[in-house]
Amino acid sequence: MTGPVTGDDGLARCPWGTLPALRDYHDTEWGLPVAGESALFERLCLEGFQAGLSWLTILNKRERYRQVFHGFDVDRVAALTDDDVERLMADPGIVRNRAKILAARRNAGATIELRDEGGLEAFVETYAPSETPAPRDTAELPGLSPESTALSKALKKKGFGFVGPTTTYALMEATGLVDTHLVGCFRRGVSGRWPA
Repeated sequence: MTGPVTGDDGLARCPWGTLPALRDYHDTEWGLPVAGESALFERLCLEGFQAGLSWLTILNKRERYRQVFHGFDVDRVAALTDDDVERLMADPGIVRNRAKILAARRNAGATIELRDEGGLEAFVETYAPSETPAPRDTAELPGLSPESTALSKALKKKGFGFVGPTTTYALMEATGLVDTHLVGCFRRGVSGRWPA
């Protein structure tokens, strides 16, 4: 159980945001809304790749993911061939998990299908909660919610993979649909959706 930690810069932040790469992500990106299909698709894919691993592992490989998944251009990811999958399985710059790579390709196709229903962004937004948690320490951090569970089920019905309720909750946190910056963290309220 840990509350906000004050860094050498005098700013209180969530305790996970202390290592340089995590601190930069925490301070400049995490909890901010994203705009555009590719940006949201990237977050969805990376959260799926993170399943069972540390976020730092994925963050350290993110630039390579962006390269091999063509900037997370949905049409290009959906068009990956089986030969492309084999090439990715040999790439040490990413997590070489066949099921997760195949899920990224499948999720790209499912995202294309969602365009007829307003797109991935609008689909995810329909599961935005009416309130956000206000955790004061790490013991109060939820790992999922009724909304993330519902979003997970809805995405799976649309053909998405690696989108369990914990993964969809992490997506909601990363994109500001919920604000789980700890109370007292200088980034709380940064999404503009929720008050600090």
